[in-house]
Amino acid sequence: MVRKVKKENPRILILVTFLLMAVISISIYKFIINPRNQHVFKIEPDSTVSISPDKLNSHNVILIRLNNHTVLMQKNSEEKIYPASLTKIMTAIVAIENLPNLREKIRLTNFTFQGLYEADASMTGFQPGENVSAIDLLYGALLPSGAESCIGLADQIAGSDQNFVKMMNQKAADLGMDNTHFENATGLHNENHYTTVKDLAILLNYALQNDTFREIFTSSRHSTQPTNRHPGGITFYSMMFEELNNQNIIDGEILGGKTGYTTEAGLCLASLAKVGKQEYILISAGAKGNHHSEQYNITDALAVYNSIGK
Repeated sequence: MVRKVKKENPRILILVTFLLMAVISISIYKFIINPRNQHVFKIEPDSTVSISPDKLNSHNVILIRLNNHTVLMQKNSEEKIYPASLTKIMTAIVAIENLPNLREKIRLTNFTFQGLYEADASMTGFQPGENVSAIDLLYGALLPSGAESCIGLADQIAGSDQNFVKMMNQKAADLGMDNTHFENATGLHNENHYTTVKDLAILLNYALQNDTFREIFTSSRHSTQPTNRHPGGITFYSMMFEELNNQNIIDGEILGGKTGYTTEAGLCLASLAKVGKQEYILISAGAKGNHHSEQYNITDALAVYNSIGK
């Protein structure tokens, strides 16, 4: 008896092929395109940093070489910390990505300032009733660490600080900042407002890819456009560059940074530097001291950057 050979249905073959291609495409998307996988750090087996993390004042530290996302140094990098004003890195990048026009005017109201002076928050110098461009508020948030600039941006974009914080937490989740939760846009202390220096490195690494953010982050000063409350504008300065006080590293330059401090967080710093031909980011937190003591977050940054390649 001759056995009949069953012919394959070409429609089924086409369907199976299509499904396989779809699965492969989704896998490639998740691994390559999804932001969670853009910032996977790898450990350098033979570190090029000569200083020991134990010699630093900061309790939590991570140093990343940007070109290949390599961790050159870490110390308690996945331990929970309070980010203080390093929070404003997230505030700024979320605002930049959700503002269609950075030149639009935003009106700061009495509500914008509610509770900020009582909390002894850092301020930019704007006033209630002032109409300020979005770009000037972004500079105000990152350079002098102005809390009213953050609230003004949050209210404009999301209607309230609380709604804006939801966007911040969603962004953190998208980036794979799995040990981070925000409660406000300013960094004022809250027990449920926390992160890690590793998560902050993921955030800064991402934010620096945005040209607007990088330009602001690396600026030492900024003069605003005239407003209805300040006809001559306001000039303010980067707190990091002021605390750096013209000090710099031997074989390069600290390009930009954001300081932070609360009693609970200690002295914190997120900075970008170029040493030789490479760029690095350093996140540190938990250094003892305050605004009136030696700035141990700055001295740690100088020590670390100066030790690269030595």
